[in-house]
Amino acid sequence: MRDGKPVRCAIYTRKSTEEGLEQAFNSLDAQREACSAYIASQRHEGWVLVPDLYDDGGYSGGNIDRPGLQHLLADVRAGKIDVIVVYKVDRLTRSLADFARIVDVLDQQGASFVSITQAFNTTTSMGRLTLNVLLSFAQFEREVTGERIRDKIAASKARGMWMGGNVPLGYQVQDRKLVIVPDDAAKLQMIYEQYLALGSVRALAGQLDTQGVRSKVRVSRTGKTYGGAALSRGALYLMLKNRTYLGEVNFKGKSYPGEHVAIIEPELFAAVQALLAQNRNNNADGVGLKDPSLLVGKVWDYLGRRMSPSHTSRRTKRYRYYASATEIGQSKAVRVPAGDLEAIVIAQLCRLFDEDDAPIQLLSLSTGDGLEQRTAIARYVERVDVCADRINITFSADIPIAARSTSIPAALVSRGREKRIAVPPDQQRTAQRDPALIKLVVKAHMAREALSLAGERSVAEVASARGYTKDYFGVLVRIGYLAPDIVTAILDGRQPAHLNRQRLARVTNLPIEWQRQREMFGFG
Repeated sequence: MRDGKPVRCAIYTRKSTEEGLEQAFNSLDAQREACSAYIASQRHEGWVLVPDLYDDGGYSGGNIDRPGLQHLLADVRAGKIDVIVVYKVDRLTRSLADFARIVDVLDQQGASFVSITQAFNTTTSMGRLTLNVLLSFAQFEREVTGERIRDKIAASKARGMWMGGNVPLGYQVQDRKLVIVPDDAAKLQMIYEQYLALGSVRALAGQLDTQGVRSKVRVSRTGKTYGGAALSRGALYLMLKNRTYLGEVNFKGKSYPGEHVAIIEPELFAAVQALLAQNRNNNADGVGLKDPSLLVGKVWDYLGRRMSPSHTSRRTKRYRYYASATEIGQSKAVRVPAGDLEAIVIAQLCRLFDEDDAPIQLLSLSTGDGLEQRTAIARYVERVDVCADRINITFSADIPIAARSTSIPAALVSRGREKRIAVPPDQQRTAQRDPALIKLVVKAHMAREALSLAGERSVAEVASARGYTKDYFGVLVRIGYLAPDIVTAILDGRQPAHLNRQRLARVTNLPIEWQRQREMFGFG
């Protein structure tokens, strides 16, 4: 009795495998019967058995992720259990770390546990030492058993035997062997052939979804059904690379001739692997990307750290960067706009050659697609170093020039929420048109023209007629008086890097004199 109250006892039982659990009287029943008898023998102490069952059949003692044990611990935390009774301590756990967690839960609630075949008193230091020794041997036994099982699996797979796991689409297990399911095998054959025809896993996934092809339906040991969903790209990649379909067994990166029959012919499998490898190379080269990273593997910061492509997205706009990785104790990462850095490198390549002497890859470099530019950069650019106030470019020996490197003054400037690389005008070769800035200039000239044709109408009336507020219309009219050469530079994309729509629209003191406008906006 505890303060005159009964001692509520719960029996916990566990068996590592499901073998024999279907019998009328199994191992769990034997453990419960022995524990019930022990509790009955302690009736004079006020021990009573709670009616709830806490059983885990087919669960390892290597962790505490077991439904029966979690239910038991939840009831202990709720104050429903005073004593946990087990047949042997290794039924509760085989891990010292897990046992410490369980004891912590018991101590918090003032509960305890009893092993009916191992008599020790955990309230004394000697009893705790005895318990820890027993658990050490239990953990050792579990680890040795695990090593033995792993060795057995490795030897069995080397002989081509199926050793369990998720059964691939196209097969089912009979007598511990993989047997072909004709309908699923035909579906798998169709998937391989359609991939070769479409040339893209993304396109394949879309077509299979349209055709109603679904993943294999599986039933877990708890009876839960899952699968039967549209095949994702990840699942298709694994399916297209699975050597099980060649009649092989895979284990730790090696393949062995299996006991099962192949579904896919070696020629078809080889063709699929070749296409997968080609697509991986194309992705690395930026083929098919709207904004490929042209300088992958060639950019370094001033501390000698490699800079890799990265990006951020705001609403529908994507901002690309090259950024250096940092480790604990290192300086802050360096990050520069990818498009600006690539434009600088391309401009310097173009400047190296007169048009008559330029290699064919450079003739359309400024306007070519990503693959053309990437090919030229891969051949002619060896390294790009991003320094605090300049960009250093080292060229390869394929370019017939005396100097193998060049240095361009450059600085990071803010343009609203984004950063840009500013370089001297004489170093710019490629246009960097700003659609938002151009649109603002066009609207400004339309507003100026509308005001000149207003007649007797007021500024507020003209603004309202065009759907603008009076203040915004005034901003547009003011911008309409920009110097013609500034307007031309904006339309051509030759404006300074810091000049964008936000800065131009916020200028309230725009000078009338064109020279002062040029000085204000950095046109020299």
